[in-house]
Amino acid sequence: MTGTFKTFARLLAASVLTLGTTACSRDISAATAVNTADASPLHDAVKQVNDVIVYDIFSPPQASRVYAYASIAAYEVLRQADSGYVTLAGQVRDLTPVPVLPQGTAVSLPLAGVHAYMVVGRALTFSQARMDTLRQAMDERFRSGMSTAMFENSVAYGDTIAKHILAWAGTDGFKQRTGLPKFTVMRNAPGRWQPTPPAYMDAVEPNWSTLRPFTMDTSNQFRPAPPFPFDTAKTSDFYREMLEVHSVGKTLTAEQRAIAAFWDCNPFVMHVQGHTMFATKKMSPGGHWMGITGIASRKAKADMAKASEAYALTAIALADGFLSVWAEKYVSSVIRPETMINRHLDESWAPLLQTPPFPEYTSGHSGISTAAATVLTKLYGDGFAFADSTEMEYGLPVRSYTSFGQAAAEASISRLYGGIHYRRAVEQGQVQGRQVGEQLIARVHTRGATSVPQPVASTR
Repeated sequence: MTGTFKTFARLLAASVLTLGTTACSRDISAATAVNTADASPLHDAVKQVNDVIVYDIFSPPQASRVYAYASIAAYEVLRQADSGYVTLAGQVRDLTPVPVLPQGTAVSLPLAGVHAYMVVGRALTFSQARMDTLRQAMDERFRSGMSTAMFENSVAYGDTIAKHILAWAGTDGFKQRTGLPKFTVMRNAPGRWQPTPPAYMDAVEPNWSTLRPFTMDTSNQFRPAPPFPFDTAKTSDFYREMLEVHSVGKTLTAEQRAIAAFWDCNPFVMHVQGHTMFATKKMSPGGHWMGITGIASRKAKADMAKASEAYALTAIALADGFLSVWAEKYVSSVIRPETMINRHLDESWAPLLQTPPFPEYTSGHSGISTAAATVLTKLYGDGFAFADSTEMEYGLPVRSYTSFGQAAAEASISRLYGGIHYRRAVEQGQVQGRQVGEQLIARVHTRGATSVPQPVASTR
C-alpha cells in the first residue's frame, strides 16, 4: 500500500459511526463529518465503474441506469455522515427506506458507501470478475488502522444497502423490455429512420421508455414540440434544416471540429478498412457528465456526503433525461441527416461524426447534458468555472468552461457540427433536458427537508 493510500485509510477508518437510533434521525458528530472530507475513494470508484461500462460497451441509456442505482446506493450510506442530508426514499419512485444498522454497531461510512457503489456497479455490468478485483482492491484501501470487526461491519452494511438498491432496481422493467415487440424499420416510409453506415446496426433500445423513471411521472411526461414534417420541397422547414447540416459540415472551422470531437461520446465507433471491420470504445455522454461531476466536486472540495449527493442527483438527471429523449425517438422515428442528404442532395456526403444507431429526434446529448447542467448549477452555482479533462485519455485536449450551462450548450451544438442532428432536435432536446432537471430539483430534496415528499405514483 502506498503512503497516499495509507493516509486515505487512516482518515477514513476514523469515520466511525456507532448507531443507537435510526439512520434518518441520528445526530452525527462534527468529528465524523470532518473525517469524511477526503472523497477520493468515491471519485476513484465512479471512474472504475465507468471504465468497466466502457469495456462492456454499454449503450448510453444502459450506462445511465448503472450510474443512477450505484450512485444512489453510495449516497444512502454516505449521507449518514451529516444529519443535514436526508434520504431519497419516498422522493424517487418506489424507493423504500434503506436498512439501518443494529444498535451499537460501529462502521466506517466511507468504506460502506464506496463498497455499496462497487457492489451495485458489479451487479449491473457484465465484467463481474473485473469488478470483483477492483472492489476488493478498493476495500483494502480502507483496512489499515481499522479493526477487523469494523472492517467487516462496514463491508456488511455496504452489502446490505446494495442489496436493498438492487432489489428496487429489479422492479424497474429493465428485464421485461427484452420481451416487448421489436422495432420495425419502415423501409418504404419516407422520412422514417433507416440504419446508417458503416455497420447498419439495428436500432438501440427501442423499448427503453418502458422503464420506470426516477422523478418523472412517465417517460413521456416532457414531450417536445413535434419535429418538422418530412418534406422534400426546397422551401420546407425540413429541407432547409437538411441544407443547414450539409452546409455546416462542408464549412467547419477548426474550433467546430474540436467541439464535435470532444463531445462525440460514441461508446462504439465502427471502422472499416477493406473487408475488415473493427471498433474503438469510448465513454458515453452520461459517462462524460459523471466525469464533470467529479471534476466539479474536487474543485469545490466536496466531502464524501456532498460528492455522493452530486453524483446521485446528476445520475438521476441523466437517467431520466435518456428516458425522456428515448420516449420521443421511437415515436417520431425521424430520418438521420446522413440518410436524407445522401438520398436527396449529395450521395458522397458523410458526417464528421459517425451516426449513432437510433432515430434522430430529439438529440440525446442535448437532453441529458442540459439536465445534468441544470442539476449541477443548482448544487455548485451558476458561473462555476471548470476545466474538463474527461476526454484526455482518448487523446483529446482539456476544454475550459465558465459554467455548466456553457458546457451543455456546447455539447448540444456539437451534434449539428458533427452532422448527426438537425437544429430542431438539438433545441428541443435542450428543452426536454431543462424540464427534466428542473422537475428533479423541485421534487427531490437532499438537504434538511422538514417533511419528506410523498412517493411519486408508480405507473410506468
